[in-house]
Amino acid sequence: MALKSSSADGSSSRTRSSFQIVIVIGLCCFFYLLGAWQRSGFGKGDTIALDITNNVKKDCNLVPNLNFQTRHSGQFKDIQTDSNVRLVNACTARYTDYTPCQDQKRAMKFPRENMVYRERHCPSEDKKLRCLIPAPKGYVTPFPWPKSRDYVPYANAPYKSLTVEKAIQNWIQYEGNVFRFPGGGTQFPQGADKYIDQLASVIPIEDGTVRTALDTGCGVASWGAYLWSRKVIAMSFAPRDSHQAQVQFALERGVPAVIGVLGTIKMPYPSRAFDMAHCSRCLIQWGSNEGIYMMEVDRVLRPGGYWILSGPPINWQVNYKAWQHPKEEFQEQQEKIESFAELLCWKKISQKGEIAIWQKSENDASCSSRKDDPRAKFCSAEGDDVWYKKMEPCITPYPDVTGGELKTFPQRLHAVPPRITSGSISGISVETYQEDNNKWKKHVSAYKRINKLLDSGRYRNIMDMNAGLGGFAATIESNKLWTMNVVPTIAEKNTLGVVYERGLIGIYHDWCEGFSTYPRTYDLIHANGLFSLYKDQCSAEDILLEMDRILRPEGAVIFRDEVDTLVKIKKFITGMRWDTKMVDHEDGPLVSEKILVAVKQYWTTGGNSTSSV
Repeated sequence: MALKSSSADGSSSRTRSSFQIVIVIGLCCFFYLLGAWQRSGFGKGDTIALDITNNVKKDCNLVPNLNFQTRHSGQFKDIQTDSNVRLVNACTARYTDYTPCQDQKRAMKFPRENMVYRERHCPSEDKKLRCLIPAPKGYVTPFPWPKSRDYVPYANAPYKSLTVEKAIQNWIQYEGNVFRFPGGGTQFPQGADKYIDQLASVIPIEDGTVRTALDTGCGVASWGAYLWSRKVIAMSFAPRDSHQAQVQFALERGVPAVIGVLGTIKMPYPSRAFDMAHCSRCLIQWGSNEGIYMMEVDRVLRPGGYWILSGPPINWQVNYKAWQHPKEEFQEQQEKIESFAELLCWKKISQKGEIAIWQKSENDASCSSRKDDPRAKFCSAEGDDVWYKKMEPCITPYPDVTGGELKTFPQRLHAVPPRITSGSISGISVETYQEDNNKWKKHVSAYKRINKLLDSGRYRNIMDMNAGLGGFAATIESNKLWTMNVVPTIAEKNTLGVVYERGLIGIYHDWCEGFSTYPRTYDLIHANGLFSLYKDQCSAEDILLEMDRILRPEGAVIFRDEVDTLVKIKKFITGMRWDTKMVDHEDGPLVSEKILVAVKQYWTTGGNSTSSV
């Protein structure tokens, strides 16, 4: 009997086990089908998933271990990591201001003619520096804007040469532990504001017609700094030369700038990008080389845009003695400039004192006079194909289809850009553009929940490494910040012209090389799909090291990419002294795209640091 009872119990147990297995299998199948349904985008699966995501979002998107505030305290602690994580060594102190593609020692190996030696010359693969660039001892977070316009901590860029060289021109003054920028310049010792007032009496700077500006040979970028209050954003550039750290000072002040020179290579900007271009004693020989430099400005100047030239040779009749050159030399220079301006269909609309202003024609119809001019050679190459391409003495033609007029700013920020309405960019329609805008509103809303300091003024200099149509920058646009929109040279679509038509600024760049800036010049970096784009192109580790170079201590990074890619990135940057957290896509955990947020620890050549590990 006992044996029979035991057998019955065993049979009952096996029946229950079989039933449980069937239930588990059934549930697995149900949830698999539900997941597939949800991913497909049909029915109420999407709504269910979103409701669940919204209910838990407060928990999932908080990043409690990341501190986005500045601290500057504490001794460096050894990073406790997985044994598989490789720790990246720090470079020696002599590399504090290292610029890989504008290295001074390498530059001296190239010809000085036409400023070739000041152009980009990047190291070969075997000569790349693969260590972390240290901040100088005593480095501090820059002052918030607008105080940063006028003051820069001495420790951040400890170079006094400009305070001596430009003492009487009011560029920069050294006061205690800070540099002060009175707003002066070689051509405007009384201040940039008064100088801009003069320009505004001729150019419609105040009404939003002029939004984007180019400053060639910018010095410490005071012109761009003071245009900001008038809602004009200037892209400033200057070479890394004897005027030590001028671009570094500009970026420490919170003003957009890059290291660059007008030499033999086209500027890394699209055609018809800028509403206004400016040269104030920029030392560019505008009348030389068959007018090639004026033709390059013409390429990037929008129809109806303005070119300002102040300083020699303008008004040479009065100033040639003070400039200490023969008057015949200045006379010849100005005559050449006037001649090339006429060839380009630029009309001189003002000359007062040492300031001359020309306006580019609105269209080709108003340039009929140059059709019979034997000097009028037109470019055959695409006007936006510029990366490492030589400048040529040719005129960039007006577009066949314009797509309509630009709105004034800020309306043009979200209006459909002419390049899209004209169908100039294959595969991007008006509907695609509007969908992209809506997508970035959603993404940025999620970013602000993750990092509540995003639009607080904590981050002034922001970079989008893969900008697309500029949706990220347009969504976060504010007078507290600006965004350098980078369109990679390997991107499927050339969208930088659209970025400029929105009233934003940006640049072409290949992330397999170093960016044209000094170390520690960006407060926040956004990398959307960048590492998927560069897969099989070059080393992801080299790109991450370059990001570390240009990111300020305690600056933040937002990566958005496929989860497998982000896992690899997270592993490497842990060894770079970055604190990280992975966050689900705003649509929930079932989406394979994720967000990785990171904060670079504070550390200097002196050994101090902040760390949460």
